Amino acid sequence: QQTCQLYCTMPRRFGVPVEPSTASLTSGLVGDIEHVMLPAVPPIVTAVVTVLAMLPSMVYVWRRPVGPESFLRCLILCAFSSFLFGWHVHEKAIILIIIPMSLLAVDQPSVARIFLLLSTVGHFSLFPLLFQPAEAPIKILLLLLSTVLSVRGIQLYVNASGRTGLRTLEKLYLLGLLPLHLYCDVIHGLIGLQATLPFMPLLLTSVYSAVGVVYAWVLFYVDTLSGRWFQDEAKPKQT
Repeated sequence: QQTCQLYCTMPRRFGVPVEPSTASLTSGLVGDIEHVMLPAVPPIVTAVVTVLAMLPSMVYVWRRPVGPESFLRCLILCAFSSFLFGWHVHEKAIILIIIPMSLLAVDQPSVARIFLLLSTVGHFSLFPLLFQPAEAPIKILLLLLSTVLSVRGIQLYVNASGRTGLRTLEKLYLLGLLPLHLYCDVIHGLIGLQATLPFMPLLLTSVYSAVGVVYAWVLFYVDTLSGRWFQDEAKPKQT
């Protein structure tokens, strides 16, 4: 889903149009499109890519079955792969990654950093599903509440230093959600583009969110395959 968003926007970056195709049961509101410059991606290709993306995590947990945490990490990475490379995956499927990752985030600073990034951008990516003006305060307050509680929980219970562990560029990326939401919900309509470019806010939200989700996937994959989490768990904890 998220890699599809990045793939589909590539022709537009080079000024190459895409042609709408005939309607189908999976076309959605925007509809199916046929690329002029890039090759079309059939469902079988997404299935193969999804399995290939899952294989490293499954092989790792098979060769190093060190307890329920290794299985949970494999489960999260499989959910990541299905979400990123699956065929017509809905945006709400990001919850299948966020919820199990929260179980690891309460105990490991490296995962807490990834969870904070992923949960914030993942919940933000669901904003277009609540598009009525009356729903705007609800979704904004819920996202702020979730983010503040996550940050405070990490500061109190995960990182002894009282920090979230986010890097400077990661903080800047999350701060970029503010002007993006301001443009999508306010500025886009004020400058008169709603009639000519009605799906531009959805496109911007999808592409910006996709960058963060793919980045979180890479971070979590590297953290898992590196084995640092297993070494940390093997160390005796001080009481």
